[in-house]
Amino acid sequence: MSTLHNRRILLIDDTPSIHEDFRKILLLDTQAEAELDAVEAALFGEEVKASAPAFELDSAYQGQEGLAKVCQAMRANRPYALAFVDMRMPLGWDGVETIEQLWQEDPRLQIVICTAYADYSWEEVLDRLDSRDRLLILKKPFDNIEVCQLANTLTVKWEMTQRAALQMSDLEAKVVERTREIRQASEALQVEIVERKQLQSQLLQAEKLASIGQLAAGVAHEINNPIGYISSNFCTLEGYYAGLLEMLSAYEAVEQTVGSPEVVAKLQALRERLELDFLKEDIPQLMRESRQGIARVRQIVQDLKDFSRIDSTQEWQWANLEEGIDSTLNIVANEIKYKADVVKQYAGIGEIECLPAQLNQVILNLLVNAAQAMGPERGTISIRTGTTAERVWIEVADSGQGIAAQVLPRIFEPFFTTKPIGQGTGLGLSLSYGIVHKHNGTLNVDSAVGLGSTFRLELPVRQPVQPE
Repeated sequence: MSTLHNRRILLIDDTPSIHEDFRKILLLDTQAEAELDAVEAALFGEEVKASAPAFELDSAYQGQEGLAKVCQAMRANRPYALAFVDMRMPLGWDGVETIEQLWQEDPRLQIVICTAYADYSWEEVLDRLDSRDRLLILKKPFDNIEVCQLANTLTVKWEMTQRAALQMSDLEAKVVERTREIRQASEALQVEIVERKQLQSQLLQAEKLASIGQLAAGVAHEINNPIGYISSNFCTLEGYYAGLLEMLSAYEAVEQTVGSPEVVAKLQALRERLELDFLKEDIPQLMRESRQGIARVRQIVQDLKDFSRIDSTQEWQWANLEEGIDSTLNIVANEIKYKADVVKQYAGIGEIECLPAQLNQVILNLLVNAAQAMGPERGTISIRTGTTAERVWIEVADSGQGIAAQVLPRIFEPFFTTKPIGQGTGLGLSLSYGIVHKHNGTLNVDSAVGLGSTFRLELPVRQPVQPE
């Protein structure tokens, strides 16, 4: 129904005279009553009384017919508020079975049992129907006033019950909405708390990184100086050796012209003792390896400078991330080489706008974690790059022990670590997450115990807003 007002009544009784009696009682001549009230008001100077809304009375002569009418009313969204049900109807269902069927279709229906005698006691009826709040009894022969009172009272009760149900539904909806708002506020607060902790950890690390940067600058400078003159002296030494080798070849050429067999024998013995032929082959190889070692040391120092950017200001610039990965791999070579093989699958992603030193630090943390995740057997660390639309991505995957499901949601929390005391601060991934967030990027992880982990870093090629 469109409103809560409902005066619809259904009478289920197998006696036609009962239906006539109910019509006389409930379906009054409302027009005549209204005219009489108007005359009375005119004679005595009173206001016209508002007449009560008329009842709608439908009739059914068996329980099955009554159920059909209730079903039809429910489909039309015009339910009955009240049903008067006879207890004894020999040709069909009795009153108790009829009420059971009616309530299965419309649990809100108010019921009045009309009976002079029944096959059940009142206690048996209540035990079987188990709905005392919607069930009353009207003994035959019944009084007209009693019927009117029951009709008025129970239709009003139906309306009040519906109104209470709507208010309860509205209240439940408000509670659900308020609960949702509180949950959202709580989630937002948790996010803010996590972000604040990450910011605090980054601030704590800032001074440490500044000190490390100064130390790296000093170390690089101190190493570069001796490497410079070692390299210079080595070039000179190579020139000296070339001259000595040329002189030695000249002596060997005139050796056969020496007239004294004793001198030739001594020279031959000395050549064999010094293994001169071997030295002529081995010295150039040693010098090549030494030159490669010097170049390696220089590259390590350069990688250290590239990694920490100790010789530049922290400004946004265009950089090639794949070159940064290679530099970082050189830094952590000793950490990885005894534990895993590194497989690089570069897609040539080109340059992006970033803070290279900070992204190098992210890669360093991911590589170190991947190496430390390896079990007793040697594993594999795969580094992959690629592009999607206006973004680039880097994946660092390991074949290590993996991360447990209950731990996975917490790995980016500051100071959270699964490593033994003294082997981890719990700041590496937290700091990495903050750096990626600062770059307007994302850092996600996919892991399974026993299968390894894959960290995926996605970054925009160009920063939308230059942070101060």
